[in-house]
Amino acid sequence: MESRKDIANQELWKMKPMRNLEDDQLTKHSGETSMLKRPVLSHLHQTTHFDEFDCPSELQYKQELFPKWRLPLKIAAIIASLTFLYTLLRETIHPFVTAHQQYFYRIPILVINKVLPVVSITLLALVYLPGVIASVVQLHNGTKYKKFPHWLDRWMLTRKQFGLLSFFFAVLHAIYSLSYPMRRSYRYKLLNWAYQQVQQNKEDAWIEHDVWRMEIYVSLGIVGLAILALLAVTSIPSVSNSLTWREFHYIQSKLGMVSLLLGTIHALIFAWNKWVDIRQFVWYTPPTFMIAVVLPIIVLICKAILFLPCLRKKILKIRHGWEDVTKINKTEMSSQL
Repeated sequence: MESRKDIANQELWKMKPMRNLEDDQLTKHSGETSMLKRPVLSHLHQTTHFDEFDCPSELQYKQELFPKWRLPLKIAAIIASLTFLYTLLRETIHPFVTAHQQYFYRIPILVINKVLPVVSITLLALVYLPGVIASVVQLHNGTKYKKFPHWLDRWMLTRKQFGLLSFFFAVLHAIYSLSYPMRRSYRYKLLNWAYQQVQQNKEDAWIEHDVWRMEIYVSLGIVGLAILALLAVTSIPSVSNSLTWREFHYIQSKLGMVSLLLGTIHALIFAWNKWVDIRQFVWYTPPTFMIAVVLPIIVLICKAILFLPCLRKKILKIRHGWEDVTKINKTEMSSQL
């Protein structure tokens, strides 16, 4: 017979936290685009600590390993791999093939640092895109009581993981950017630039618009990263449990959209006048910053359209329980046919 302690441990390990009814309603029907899903508000009077010796071995193998992280990790890996190959083609293979210049030293820092922001802002856009789709679905159905498609429901339930991965890649991008002056190749280039300036008899290499460009986009990047850090901190259960639902929703939804907007402007200002520079289109391929801002701009435009008063009022009415009878009758008739 099993000991009483083993039986108690098995029961505790099999127990799953009950979902909050308010969370289910907001996740299933509201379609609000919060970056991180509201965690379950559970108040435990006693805290029990388990280690690997307390948990029965048969239960350890039955428990799934990061089930909600599988889809976000797969998508992040695919985006990162494709962006890396695309950037590698433009930054190293093209100069090697056309001019026999070996720039493979760029791979560890420069190429990777061009991949990181693309993955970060794309994942952040994927956090808010399902909310836009959910709003369109609710407008089309005329009710909030009809379930979303399975793929959309699964996507919305993994927004927290997408947001945390976006923050992770943004932090890596900031660290890699700060490491630029420490590179030996950068020091050699700095010496070459100084020598070229002397050869051209230039006393001042100051370029006004380039200085403003860098000052602005670095400042926007810092603010955007700070807001992402705030969103990540509020996803911690001990922090989120101390907030009301309205406070949590305001931080995750409103400030999340601000961070996406700042990240998009950060990329646009980084590009500056490179949009019309033909030299940027290597082998007729657009630079990575152009590809990076496509999805965020689409999400921002869709959010702006949904915030129009004519659509916003109808969405709020639907989320408060109002139903469009004409659309419901049409769907019932089509289902009967």
